[in-house]
Amino acid sequence: MKTYETLSQAINGLKAEGYTTDFNLSENCLVCNEGKFDINDFEIVNVFRFEGETNPDDSSILYVIESNKGHKGLLVSAYGVYAEGMSAEMALKLRMHTTQ
Repeated sequence: MKTYETLSQAINGLKAEGYTTDFNLSENCLVCNEGKFDINDFEIVNVFRFEGETNPDDSSILYVIESNKGHKGLLVSAYGVYAEGMSAEMALKLRMHTTQ
């Protein structure tokens, strides 16, 4: 996959490549308009990290995701895997991909 300088460039570029589903993080699954996906129902195929121009702590992480049902989409996390309210299993799955 390509590299991107900004989060908005990455989102636009990946949507043009077919990653059009907007995933949201729940406690132990991902949700979107098409339903919910448990931890074993999706794979993270790529991760992009973006830091704020004035504050390196102001970071966003963009997860590129494919479900076992053929959904291709994106999950944006402003705080990465440190957000509260998520199961340990979900945190582990996301953390594995942000440290590679």
